[in-house]
Amino acid sequence: MDASGDGRRARPARPRGRKAGLLCAAAALAAVSAPAAAQAPAPADPYPVVVVDCFSAAQVRPEEYILACGDGNNRLVGLRWDTWGAGTATATGTDMVNDCRPYCAAGRFRPYPVKVTLSAPRPWPTHPGVQRFTVIRLLYTDTAPEPVHKDVTYKLVY
Repeated sequence: MDASGDGRRARPARPRGRKAGLLCAAAALAAVSAPAAAQAPAPADPYPVVVVDCFSAAQVRPEEYILACGDGNNRLVGLRWDTWGAGTATATGTDMVNDCRPYCAAGRFRPYPVKVTLSAPRPWPTHPGVQRFTVIRLLYTDTAPEPVHKDVTYKLVY
């Protein structure tokens, strides 16, 4: 019985100082480790090299890219980028080319599997501090559209 006389047993006293000490230690440990955990890793390249499309828009790893800006009769689709670096970018995809038979409006788009390499980054004159790829190489892995060679390189002018 306890001294109050109500018939209940007295609980043994718990050492509160030890519990408070553990809580303070845990809080201190969390405070010390929080800044390290809160720091996000910096992006590898905040301003990657871009490829400029027909509409003068910067693209990074585009899934599609129009090669024939005037009429849209030649475009790359289904691009899967293996690399995208400061000097080159490589992808595989399909070059969809209008056969223009008997004329372009009545022609059919035909698929040609292709490996794509972007290279020769140069400063983009209208966007200070941004580099853009200026050369595209197409290596057709099967047949190439006539009269194109299986391995062709073009200068990107946009």
